[in-house]
Amino acid sequence: MTPQGVASRPINLETDSMAFFPLFLSVVYVVRNQESTLPDILQRATETLQGLVSDYELIVVDNASEDGSVAVLERLTQRGGLPNLQVYVLTKEVESDTASWVGLENALGDFVAVIDPFEDDIAFLPQMLDHAASGTDVVFAQNRMRPPRSLAYRCAYSAFNFLYKRFSGIHLSREAPLYRLLSRRVINFILRHPHPAMAYRHLPATAGFTRTRLDYSTPPLATTPKRLSESLDRGMRLLVSTTRGPMRLVSMLSLFGAIANLVYSIYVVAVALFHSHVEPGWVSLSLQQSGMFFLISLVLLVLGEYIAQLARFSTEGPLYHIAQEFTSADLSRKQRLNVEDVSHSTPVSFKE
Repeated sequence: MTPQGVASRPINLETDSMAFFPLFLSVVYVVRNQESTLPDILQRATETLQGLVSDYELIVVDNASEDGSVAVLERLTQRGGLPNLQVYVLTKEVESDTASWVGLENALGDFVAVIDPFEDDIAFLPQMLDHAASGTDVVFAQNRMRPPRSLAYRCAYSAFNFLYKRFSGIHLSREAPLYRLLSRRVINFILRHPHPAMAYRHLPATAGFTRTRLDYSTPPLATTPKRLSESLDRGMRLLVSTTRGPMRLVSMLSLFGAIANLVYSIYVVAVALFHSHVEPGWVSLSLQQSGMFFLISLVLLVLGEYIAQLARFSTEGPLYHIAQEFTSADLSRKQRLNVEDVSHSTPVSFKE
């Protein structure tokens, strides 16, 4: 079942014809250690975008590659390389959401598409743009054919989505997949968030924007199974930072502990009053222990609420730093600057 305001339908990429959209589109790719496959992937993306929109930019975020990827990207931006290519090279590896936000934050397009070139198919963009051009703020796309995943990864993935849905009401993998097309209005909204790189993952599905979710089937390029260690830390950060559910759980357990110890203290007093055969010292020891745990539970309750509120206003340092930045020597939008259309100009005659 899809949430209210979300449509879901299977798409056949072979039967949907290519359309043309008169808009400026930004496409974000996050890559790491893909030296050998980068030229083909970016060439295919360029060929798709050239016939799809009137203007575009292809933003590549290199997530601290350790091979020759940066040299390949720098070569592709030189004269005779690929047009409209914008490259950002990060100094250290960051999680995929943060790397994607580097591209989103620097995008100039009317719409911005975030694509994993090894799991998602850029050929599906026309169907997504068709919905976006009709007024949809967020268009999600889910590839039914997923890359291989280890058993431990699948179990942890299911547990994370179950917990996140319990805390926030959103099943991220189904209702907010990573392949997405965002309008400029959505990006400007996320920019106002204290932690936009983290909010980017869940806000488009929770902030009340009009959205659509589409399904398609394309074999992914990725062949290496995903490992649990790659996503465990990211999932915990997302679960704790984007919902107050875990902290609310701590507060509720602390409140339950305080009430339970208070009830136990009342029980001990009742036993002391109505039973004559009570072991010496049992009443005082029980009251001492229950009173101590009652105070500890109250302290945890207050601390839990304090931390939950403090997390909302925390000010962390920058999550990423760009080491290098270079742009294609050939930019189609620059070629159209300072060009005057004289096809309909009025002829002027000069008289002596």
